[in-house]
Amino acid sequence: MKILITGGLGYIGSHVTTLLLQNNIDVVVIDNLENSRIQVLDGIKSITGKLPLFRKIDVSNESEMNQLFDEFTDIGGVIHFAAFKSVSESVSEPLKYYNNNLGGLQQLLKQIVTRSIPLIFSSSCTVYGQSETLPIREDEPLKPATSPYGSTKKIGEQIIEDCCKAYPDFKAILLRYFNPIGAHSSAKIGEYPVGVPQNLVPYLTQTVRGIRPVLKVFGSSYDTPDGSCIRDYIHVMDLAQAHIESLDYLLKKKNVEACEVYNVGTGNGVSVLELIESFESATGKKVPFELSDPRPGDTVSAYADPSKIETNIGWKARYSLEESLYSAWKWEENIKN
Repeated sequence: MKILITGGLGYIGSHVTTLLLQNNIDVVVIDNLENSRIQVLDGIKSITGKLPLFRKIDVSNESEMNQLFDEFTDIGGVIHFAAFKSVSESVSEPLKYYNNNLGGLQQLLKQIVTRSIPLIFSSSCTVYGQSETLPIREDEPLKPATSPYGSTKKIGEQIIEDCCKAYPDFKAILLRYFNPIGAHSSAKIGEYPVGVPQNLVPYLTQTVRGIRPVLKVFGSSYDTPDGSCIRDYIHVMDLAQAHIESLDYLLKKKNVEACEVYNVGTGNGVSVLELIESFESATGKKVPFELSDPRPGDTVSAYADPSKIETNIGWKARYSLEESLYSAWKWEENIKN
């Protein structure tokens, strides 16, 4: 049996691929390389001594997806990462996000629902919008999304839930995760954005390295203790492990419902200014930053109640914020731009 990872050379996908290979599981990776790099394969091989089976495929291309499933008839599970993920870019280019994120998901589902191949879906805490209660539980009523990116995740979840109802043997888990940061301890794979980083930590590390002039803290007068946004930052290796344990849970038929939803986070809310302070403490490096206007589409505060996934699946975050930030800096130092 092989596990298919869509977007498997991206940030989270590459760490999941690495863990699967280390567990002696055969992996098929597809990626269109629009927001990733083929060199990630070198990092994966350096860590594991193995390579996944790789195909350069756009998940939204029906012909290419047909060929993929004709070639690999022994795919036993799918973890779906292939999607655009920038909140700010989605606000300025909404059609790009709806076409790619939802079109790709539909093409994937066409292949797997009739084959009853279980799915782990990369969702996001953005589906909650600005939650009225904190920490956020899975039964929190979903608010209107604050960005087209959030909308694609929310609609994507609904599409999968509808497919689980329509195809009784099809099972899925929707992982709503919070803010992935950090890198593999080897510093051989990590977050490697193409162009200007859209996420906080890679922009921060590039600023400290001197690639960017200054880190802008978007919003300094929110209703939070220090005025900056609050998020739940989770180490990417913890997040990768959550995907693997969730897939194992489905494959062993431990699920109660055809489609189950889980938050993946630490349960700790950390402000942007607190994160900067923690980075400086963990690395001994000073972060040049300035306060700036809020960005459209950003929520003020979001952090998880992860008790459901801890109880049902047995997963729990293990890395500290400082460990996550230190690994991100070690990776940044190792990148050869």
